Amino acid sequence: MSSDGGGDAVSDELTALLTRLSELADTATDPACGITDTARIDRIALLEQARAALAAAQHTEMVAFAKAHVEAQADLVAVHELDPRDLGKGIADQIALACHVSPTVGSRRLGVAQALADDLPCTRALLVAGRVSERVAELVVSWTSHLDPEHRRHVDQQVTEAGIEAQSRFQAEATIKRLAYEADPAGFTDRGRTARKQRRVTLGPAPDTMSVLSGLLPVEQGVACITALRRHADTLIAGGDADGRSRDQIVADTLVERVTGQTFAEDVNVEVGIVLPLDALTDPDSPTTGEVVGYGPLPSGIVADLLNTTQGKKWWRRLFSHPRSGRLVGGDPTRRLFDGFLAALIHYRDHGRCRDPYCGAPARHTDHIRGKTAGGPTSLGNGRRTCVRGNQVKELPGWSTDLIDDGLGEHPHEVRTTTPTGHTYTSRDGP
Repeated sequence: MSSDGGGDAVSDELTALLTRLSELADTATDPACGITDTARIDRIALLEQARAALAAAQHTEMVAFAKAHVEAQADLVAVHELDPRDLGKGIADQIALACHVSPTVGSRRLGVAQALADDLPCTRALLVAGRVSERVAELVVSWTSHLDPEHRRHVDQQVTEAGIEAQSRFQAEATIKRLAYEADPAGFTDRGRTARKQRRVTLGPAPDTMSVLSGLLPVEQGVACITALRRHADTLIAGGDADGRSRDQIVADTLVERVTGQTFAEDVNVEVGIVLPLDALTDPDSPTTGEVVGYGPLPSGIVADLLNTTQGKKWWRRLFSHPRSGRLVGGDPTRRLFDGFLAALIHYRDHGRCRDPYCGAPARHTDHIRGKTAGGPTSLGNGRRTCVRGNQVKELPGWSTDLIDDGLGEHPHEVRTTTPTGHTYTSRDGP
């Protein structure tokens, strides 16, 4: 991150604090250094309190920034330079960039900060004093979100009087839920009905070539699903048909088979991008990797296993890399039943993820870095993958994106994002 703006007294203080904390982090951990165990525990406790107080201080800055930015945007609306429907947009995105988190996380953090400042002063006071963690404060915000301000402030007072700072997170959440329900039983019930409409299934990466498939389901449906899967596994094990698999492995395989309709869980359709040279499939010790788009690189041995074991459809595509940097610069457009190769190549280069700094959400749009109306070409270098939000926010006043390097040489594909405050952030394509 960089900025053309000058510092201020508070920023200088925070910089000094960060320097001091860095020094503490590098102090000796040798028991012979003379610091007692009691002192160590005291430090650990104080640093935990400092975490909470730092979160509260960051919340204060977020709320102040949001208020000032909305006022500035309102001035633009007044002179017809901003659509009224865009009032408030881009604020959480700038906070997210400053915090090195995704826009979704930035929005959540801003929402928590505003709720604590406006409606939950007692919980906020506990956070400022370091008596509750940021996570517990977020639980109070979340479980009281359906209440009107008056009821919310009442629950806020009850929660602190109940002594949540002395409770485990599980106990604190139970206390908050009970008090929120008692404050507005009908609203709490309606909240549950609304939540059931938000059911969904998501996929995320996990270490060691695994992934996490998650289903947010109404409770009775979730229980029914896991019960049916476990019952089937128990039946196979009891009948001697487990084929050497554990109960958990059978449950996982059965989920895949029932969702996809495949006879065996391994028989998935798969497309793997293979960076030349092509020995990735013949030499298990080759450093060359393949990639499942949306997941990331896989060792050549795993790629070979994947293609050799599945009975589903298999595709592979040659991807050409720079001879020295290894960066993706082109590829073979041929893959049966597929068109729109340039978009696919950009999708491969960006690993199926949004290229906005720190975002990484599943990509939905292929965006011109320099817009078509500004003469930007439709090319590999001028393209990037973004989420819907990332593609829209760049059109707001004060935002811009610039291509720093097209990635066709020894340097990575690099894009610079500039925000309305003049801060700049760079995004580079992965290996």
